[in-house]
Amino acid sequence: MMLDKKLKEELTDLVVRSLAEDIGDGDLTTEIVVSEPRYAKATIRSKDDGILAGIEIAEMVFLQVDDLLKVEKLKEDGEKIKEGDLLMKIAGNGGSLLKAERVALNFLGRMSGIASYTNQFVELVEGRSVILDTRKTTPTLRSIEKYAVRTGGGSNHRMGLYDQILIKENHAEWAGGLQKALSNALAAVGTDRDLIQLIVEARNKEEVKIASVRGVDRILLDNMTPEEVKKIREELPGRWKLEVSGGINLENVRSYADAGADYISIGALTHSVKAFDLTMLIDAS
Repeated sequence: MMLDKKLKEELTDLVVRSLAEDIGDGDLTTEIVVSEPRYAKATIRSKDDGILAGIEIAEMVFLQVDDLLKVEKLKEDGEKIKEGDLLMKIAGNGGSLLKAERVALNFLGRMSGIASYTNQFVELVEGRSVILDTRKTTPTLRSIEKYAVRTGGGSNHRMGLYDQILIKENHAEWAGGLQKALSNALAAVGTDRDLIQLIVEARNKEEVKIASVRGVDRILLDNMTPEEVKKIREELPGRWKLEVSGGINLENVRSYADAGADYISIGALTHSVKAFDLTMLIDAS
């Protein structure tokens, strides 16, 4: 999997800001230990099993620090990797390698962790449901975290508040009830739309009944058990897609897929995922 041109352009600024955050006015340790440029080679290896994501961003980090560095990627995003696998070789000024190391590994570790965790869910549902992320992402890192979800085989829920209509509990409360909120939305956007999806959150069977009208693309069942989802799926015409969310984990995700969920959205893919373990070692001999 490759970064598209638009995302690469967006990431350039992120890489610059991330390096400025880490290096600041200078790398004190590196500049004190070796004051003159000295050639070195470095390797990055995996210390985990999973799915690689972020290798292109890591390359961008090294070249942003020093465009004379020679970077060789030995694996690509989306590849399954194992503990001990060699992912990247970098050669050039050792000081540049040290300055770029932590930021490059942070991107790789965060993104590979998300991709690997996502892939575990994808494999468990075996195509029965689409695994979705949420907006529970790290501020300013949403684009790369959602890229990592895609790399792991998942799909993206809405990118932000601007590309889908999702009526949730607080919208319904503010509007004076779910029926009123939904009526207002349908009056504003109509029932025939090619691009903007209308999704309605339902917390019980009564709200499912309100949401199952023409113009609604998907009904989001919030914090329901697999048994409750199965019953609703059996009673609801198939033209309404069902999404489930809330309390989904590796132990129960298959039960929700078997219950008939078309989509399963999981906040934990991005908000609390474990970083992928990696190491970079320098050889200056």
